[in-house]
Amino acid sequence: MDITRREMLAVAGALPFAGNALASDGAVPSVPAARALPDKSAFAATDTAYLDSGSQHPISLGGKAAVERYLAMRTLDPAAAGYELNQPGVLQKFARLVNADPDELVFVQSTTAGEQMVLRALGMPESGGHIVTDTLHFFGSIPLYEEMARQGMEVTWVAARDGRIELEDMRRAVRPGTKLVALSLVSTVNGFQHDLKAVCDIAHEAGALVFADIIHAAGCVPIDLHASGVDFASTASYKWLLGDFGLGFLYVRRSVLPLLRRAHFGYYAISSFQSHIYPMDPPGERVADYQFRNDAQGSFALGTYSHTTVAQLHHSLDYLQELGVANIQAHAQTLVRMLKEELPRLGYTLLTPAESRTPLVACALADASRVLGPKLNAAKVKITTTANRFRISVSMFNDVRDIDRLLATLGRA
Repeated sequence: MDITRREMLAVAGALPFAGNALASDGAVPSVPAARALPDKSAFAATDTAYLDSGSQHPISLGGKAAVERYLAMRTLDPAAAGYELNQPGVLQKFARLVNADPDELVFVQSTTAGEQMVLRALGMPESGGHIVTDTLHFFGSIPLYEEMARQGMEVTWVAARDGRIELEDMRRAVRPGTKLVALSLVSTVNGFQHDLKAVCDIAHEAGALVFADIIHAAGCVPIDLHASGVDFASTASYKWLLGDFGLGFLYVRRSVLPLLRRAHFGYYAISSFQSHIYPMDPPGERVADYQFRNDAQGSFALGTYSHTTVAQLHHSLDYLQELGVANIQAHAQTLVRMLKEELPRLGYTLLTPAESRTPLVACALADASRVLGPKLNAAKVKITTTANRFRISVSMFNDVRDIDRLLATLGRA
């Protein structure tokens, strides 16, 4: 690739822009100074070309500082005496990021935890019926749906063709009597992105609900949950939300709540509670009187969750809003286009569709971990390698030099 075009791409990726940051209390302050991409200054300096944010995203310096402020409060540091965590504020910030309402969101441990909670709330597998999923869904969910089939449900797997799940194949799989369509909005396998609204239209026409795993979408590609019509969505925060392990979000469209059975009885779901068993309690006929909230938290909230990650997300979600997800996507695409052009020239077989606008690029390569692992480690280049595939994921801090270093290290297939 000629140097002139590389320079043009680098310039295109570094155009400045401004956006409204969100204060910790949810207020919108004045517009900050323009921030350019790539933004390396927000992250610790490293001699590694880190191209593996799709596995786990580096924590930003601001996110680290936010956790340190929380820990100062937990260690009773007098300087942190006025610290407030403000958990609802994080739900509000995430709601703005994906266009949902805060009362349609609840904290969950992980993407998979949210997915399994949805199935239980739908009475699966005991209720029986038909589920449609696809072979580009998260590989960690394969046992979930195989077990649904073993326990009496009918499960249809829509197979990928040329790295895509075709809408026509999805339309043929969904039929009257289908209860749920489950998918990954962006596939962890190769970065394919569903047309979520089109899938929801197909499913809803047949009377089915839709669950979307959005872990490879939230924070790196624009999402509008309301406009898509999706019924459920979940994500963890340690990837593109710049959070950490152990905390994510479950979205439940308000109108589907009456369709769900109560399968979870967590005390964080309760809106009122009066016991009748402790000293000076008022008398009552039961051990306690209580009511559950009438929102997503009322149906799915359990107990405590990671407060350090809540503290971190206060900063990280502000940062993502400031950069703008569309700008993050546009920056990533300047680098992704280079990969899609250069990797085939080096003899690698792309698994990612050419039209995909996600930050993931995957290639098939026999015995990839063994073949690539030693030279990637020696060059201090970090990507995902598996038995017969490797995947590159770019983020807001990556630049053309990272791509050049990767390509030089890979060499010819």
